Amino acid sequence: MNVEEEVQRLREEIKRLGKVQTNGSYKVTFGTLFHDDQCANIFEALVGTLRAAKKRKIVAYDGELLLQGVHDNVEITLNPTPAAAAVN
Repeated sequence: MNVEEEVQRLREEIKRLGKVQTNGSYKVTFGTLFHDDQCANIFEALVGTLRAAKKRKIVAYDGELLLQGVHDNVEITLNPTPAAAAVN
């Protein structure tokens, strides 16, 4: 799986595990993603995939590097796609 495919899978998992916001974005905590069995099976390097998605402005979160335990409560926001934002 290449980076683009992993980022797309990450989007799907954030939608599955997160809560939709009024602006069309989704929010989930790092701990929820990290401790989910399905995510663990998909992502060999979840933190690396998150960083790649952040660099592409697909997700947003505070900080640069997220660590298990320490950052479990950090919210990760899946930014709305232009199509989803236009609906709202």
